[in-house]
Amino acid sequence: MQKSGKLELTWVGKYGKHEPLEPRILLEKPDLSYGDPESGNMLIHGDNLLALRALEQNFAGEIKCIYIDPPFNTGSRIDADGNEIGYDDGVEHSIWLDMMAERMEILHRLLSNDGAMFIHLDDNEVDYCRVVADEIFGRKNFMNRITIDSRSPSAFSTVNPGVFKAAEYLLFYAKNRSQLVENPIRVQRTPDYAYDKFIENIEADFPDWTYITVAEAYERTKPKQFRNPQKAVEDYHKFIIHNAHRIFRFTAISDSGAGQAIVRLKYESLERPNEILCHERSERDNVLILNGQQLSFYSKNIALIDGKPCATTILTDIWADIAWEGIANEGGVKFKKGKKPERLLRRCLELVTKPGDLVLDSFLGSGTTAAVAHKTGRRWIGIELGEHAYTHCKARLDKVIDGDQSGISKAVAWHGGGGYKFYELAPSLLEKHPLLPIYRINTEYTFEMLCEAICKLEGFTYKPEGEMHGYSSEMRFIHISRDFISGDYINKVMKMIGENQSVLIYSVRIQSGLRLPENVEVKKIPNDLQKKCRFESEVR
Repeated sequence: MQKSGKLELTWVGKYGKHEPLEPRILLEKPDLSYGDPESGNMLIHGDNLLALRALEQNFAGEIKCIYIDPPFNTGSRIDADGNEIGYDDGVEHSIWLDMMAERMEILHRLLSNDGAMFIHLDDNEVDYCRVVADEIFGRKNFMNRITIDSRSPSAFSTVNPGVFKAAEYLLFYAKNRSQLVENPIRVQRTPDYAYDKFIENIEADFPDWTYITVAEAYERTKPKQFRNPQKAVEDYHKFIIHNAHRIFRFTAISDSGAGQAIVRLKYESLERPNEILCHERSERDNVLILNGQQLSFYSKNIALIDGKPCATTILTDIWADIAWEGIANEGGVKFKKGKKPERLLRRCLELVTKPGDLVLDSFLGSGTTAAVAHKTGRRWIGIELGEHAYTHCKARLDKVIDGDQSGISKAVAWHGGGGYKFYELAPSLLEKHPLLPIYRINTEYTFEMLCEAICKLEGFTYKPEGEMHGYSSEMRFIHISRDFISGDYINKVMKMIGENQSVLIYSVRIQSGLRLPENVEVKKIPNDLQKKCRFESEVR
């Protein structure tokens, strides 16, 4: 559809009026929390849209990385053990888009200015989701569409003719592209045979170096009759990695791309054949040139991966090196069709975060994101609906804290520790009266819960001190009461605040015709609460 000169994606419900959704309070369940309660990690059981609204006041602009793995909208039910888990992976297209848009708007607000988000999908909705995300994040903040090789063909899966679907995708967005710092990541590969020269006398000064081929050098290491044929390729690769500092290839020097000093040395080298010349650099490696070409050493492509030196290459937008086979038992929980490898989440987090950063997953599933964040020293918030919060997420994270050794544990030297607090999403503050066409305070709410909920609705920090229940600044406070608010009551409250301070008073009963001082505001429960947002017991 084209509107105002611009093309855009539309769907049923896109332009419907969405009043702000109630920001619920979170109720800690100490008997379900586990490990060190001061670790700063949160596991939340409840609808993710409501939970995201609950987090918004305290965490807007604080989340460094968000990873979500929403329902792919494939037309089938999502289950872990062959059972229904509470939501359809096949809702009507417009409903799916509306659901994702409303959540992404809050997720965008939660991200820090230097933060990033990964949205994991397959080809059922990935293209439509990208257009929605472009509208929310801004097209300029789209970083990459990463293709993941997520499954291998098997005899069973390739019975039907046609192109086998092996790919899934990550839509990678920055909150603000100019502020995002991507950490360098290299991935393992087989050695590059293009680096085929071997310096025989690396210990000599470079003008005296002589070289042969890598194959010739390898042949000198061990008589053929003592080599294991089954390990020949593996041994050859180990030889290359071990000797990478003396293995090189010749690379061309561009007249326009290289610095002027290097280009001058290139032409000087052509006039001095078979002589190695050197351009010295103080903050970078020296440049060695022979016969007009640069000596490029393979050592730059060797990096430690999980503590082991490996041949590597730079990370691209195609991730085919992460094995999905054998992940069924990671974390000690089963999750058919929906489980993601811990190595995949580790790569996402290492790309855009550092230890201590805060990570969020609002479709936590089997708990992989939180488990990986925990093992790699990140703080985390995980949200999951239904019994999976207990049977999968909590069970898995308890094992992590106890020292789980599956997944990436050995690679990151994980031995246990830390903890989290478990939260239930509170019910809606207001409920429909069973007899009258009005709303009332939910009967499940204690007075303390009521005070915290009203503080959240009004944007106050809930911190009861004396007769005040919270503050929005050093000069403005909130007082909540069950008593009848009269002129005398207000005068008593006035004595509790300073001359230049102000107070917001909430109560169920208020005297009509009150004349209020300039620094006092009075609101009625529940009438004025209903004006703040929409209250729903369930959301889509």
